[in-house]
Parts: sequence; structure tokens; C-alpha cells
Amino acid sequence: MSRIKISRDLRKNGYVVAAVHSPGALRSALKIRPGDVDFLEIRVDNFAADPAVLLPVLPRLRVPLIITVRHPAEGGAHHLGFPQRRELFARFLPHAALIDVELRSFEKLSATVAAARQAGVKVIASVHHFHSTPPLAKLQRSIRQAHAAGADVCKLAALADSPAALAQLLAVFGKKQPMPLSVMGMGRFGKISRLLLAQAGSVLNYGYLDRPNASGQWEARLLKSRLAELAEA
Repeated sequence: MSRIKISRDLRKNGYVVAAVHSPGALRSALKIRPGDVDFLEIRVDNFAADPAVLLPVLPRLRVPLIITVRHPAEGGAHHLGFPQRRELFARFLPHAALIDVELRSFEKLSATVAAARQAGVKVIASVHHFHSTPPLAKLQRSIRQAHAAGADVCKLAALADSPAALAQLLAVFGKKQPMPLSVMGMGRFGKISRLLLAQAGSVLNYGYLDRPNASGQWEARLLKSRLAELAEA
């Protein structure tokens, strides 16, 4: 299912993304049917030792793909430098509906972002805070920077280990924002945050297929089901 174009409204909340970050997750992804989840995130950095194993599989996947080659400082595997990441993004861009590039990498991966835009592939600007939830002002600054950089979605992930941290993430949706947001917590309040923030307006909400790749994740199909229940309430 390569070269899928996104026609859906990315301002609509509640889309579920299943992370494919291991051989087991890749096997599970082959069983995913349209409607089970909305997107599959292919974490190419986790397969960087032998990325060729992915290429024959991607056309067989039946939902749109987010291609991610994560920066090592934000959880990326295999300590990939910018030249390797550029090459991998270029190699997998033909399969992407969206790509995920850290906000910190936008300048050095500007050619990657430009190639995505030329191909009609939407761009997520992501920011990860693994040790705390920053003050609201800092979160707002990241959103403004992502918007100024021309991203289609700003993704904010932060450690939510207290009610105050969870409230801080929720407060993002208390303000009018210039772009669609994907916001999630990790840690103690991670699972609760992913339900609450999806209801508040998070457009992309991440889960796992075989095992979590971040603390606080739901199994992706279960998350899809829970969000459907909340939408009916």
C-alpha cells in the first residue's frame, strides 16, 4: 500500500497509530486490516542494521504508513548520524503517507522535508521529553516553531508521572492552536493521557502491536476500541 495520499482531515482527533519497531511488530502489521488502526509507523531506525528486510513487506501493508528515522537523542536506535538518516528517509519516502522528523532536525534534514512536500507527503514535527513535562510556555514555543517550519502536525510526547504533568499536557488544548497536534504522556499517567488527550483533540495517538516501545502505551487495536467507546459516550 505504497504512495498512499492522505485525503483525511488531520484536524480530526482520534486516529490511532501502531508502531512497527521490531520483527514481531512487523509480522503483526501484516495481519492488520483497514479499520483495525489508522496508520502504521515504520520505525526504520530500529531496522537500520538490515533495512532491506522492510522493503518487500511495506507494499503488503494495508493502512497508510508513517516513516520515522529517529534521532538518537530522542529515542532513535543504532546511533544514526544525519547522512545515514537522510539516505534512509530517501529510500523509504516512496512508501510514506507521512514522515516524522524531530523539530531539532528540521534544519539538517531540510532536503528530506522538501522532498516529502514535493511528493505530497505530510510532515510531523516531533518533540520528545523523556524525563519531565516542560512548562506550558515551552510546549507552546515548540508548537509555534513547528508551525513556522511548515510542519503539518506537531507531535509532543512527555513524561507524565504526576497529575500536574498530565494537566500541563491537557492545558495545550485549552488554547487555540495554529496546527493539528499529537500529544501524549509517557510513564505513570501515560495510558490515561492517551485516552484523555485523544478526547481533547490529539490527532495521532500511538500504540503498540507486539510490545510497547514507550512506557504508557496501549495495544493499538485496544486503544482504537477504547477511543471508539469514548466517542459514543
